[in-house]
Amino acid sequence: MVDGERIDGTWCHVWRRYLPEGEYWVEDLVVFADGAIVCGDRYDLDGLEKALAGGRIAVTDPGRPPLPDEPSKWLSRRSEPLTSVGFLVDVADRIEALNGRPTAAQRCRDAIHSYQESPTEERRSALRDAYLAVPPHLRIYVLGDMDNQDRPLRLLSTDIGEAVSGDGPVATADLHQGALDYFNRISAAVAREQDRRAVQHADEPEEAGRAVVTSHQTSYPGEWPKVPGLFALRNEYPVPLVYGGKTYASVLHAYWALSAADTDDHDRIRDAATPSEAHELGGQAVRREDWPLLRLSVMAALQRAKFIQHPSLAEVLVSTGDARISYTGFSESPFWRDGSDNRGRNWMGRILELVRSELVMSRSQPG
Repeated sequence: MVDGERIDGTWCHVWRRYLPEGEYWVEDLVVFADGAIVCGDRYDLDGLEKALAGGRIAVTDPGRPPLPDEPSKWLSRRSEPLTSVGFLVDVADRIEALNGRPTAAQRCRDAIHSYQESPTEERRSALRDAYLAVPPHLRIYVLGDMDNQDRPLRLLSTDIGEAVSGDGPVATADLHQGALDYFNRISAAVAREQDRRAVQHADEPEEAGRAVVTSHQTSYPGEWPKVPGLFALRNEYPVPLVYGGKTYASVLHAYWALSAADTDDHDRIRDAATPSEAHELGGQAVRREDWPLLRLSVMAALQRAKFIQHPSLAEVLVSTGDARISYTGFSESPFWRDGSDNRGRNWMGRILELVRSELVMSRSQPG
């Protein structure tokens, strides 16, 4: 955070030592969009370059023996080794990406398209420069092709008459054309897939949706707020609703009362003094055997009743637009709420989004 503004960042592990001849320790290196780099100390790109050159920071385990050389660089399935120089280029690329600017890999792909449009020597030279600007340890991943890796780019980067990668085939006009044909086949396949997706995803919104709206569980030890805001989305919001010919003091009252197998338990939960008490009593009562099959339908019906019977609360829900609703909290089970532990299924948020859509549709109907 800088002056109240969030600065995005990304990170990786490096090896750092605190004394000139000291032992190396694994540490996080964090890169931020504004160019700040933090690894124990704070650096910019020039400072990081000096720390790498001086051995203060190492990009690979200094105690690990080097990998043996492979017999053929052309046939190798291994990326170029990670070096301090390549790492520095990678860090600069991450800063570009964090700012939404093209990375070296993206510029390389742009150069490929340019060469496809007009396969001249000038554009092949520009493609070679763009390819060589990619951090060496990342070049085999540029095309996203596990089989061919970056070999088509290595072919086009090699002048006719020279051996590709030093020990590979001698570049010829036919090999250059073969590499160009490879890119043209890929482009044609991508275009076909885009056409297919355009049909399959014809109802996809053209504009990005609103940011996620989070419904937090909140305690009010005093009186409830006169203007509820997003708290109106909560099941514990104390607003009466009529369902099945009976009146309940809140959604929680209704949900847990309807889950009870015994009529006396139903009435005791319905008459609870507060939503939290209704929740507590409902959790202790014996539930209907078929409740797991009914609960989603019942909850959806209760939400419809709540927002149809209280238009001012419906306005709050509709005001969230097309935002995904994240329903959080600590009292609801992970089945209903959102969560960061991969257990939360956020069914409550999904139902609210469904009811919101139904409210909007009902307003658009004539009459």
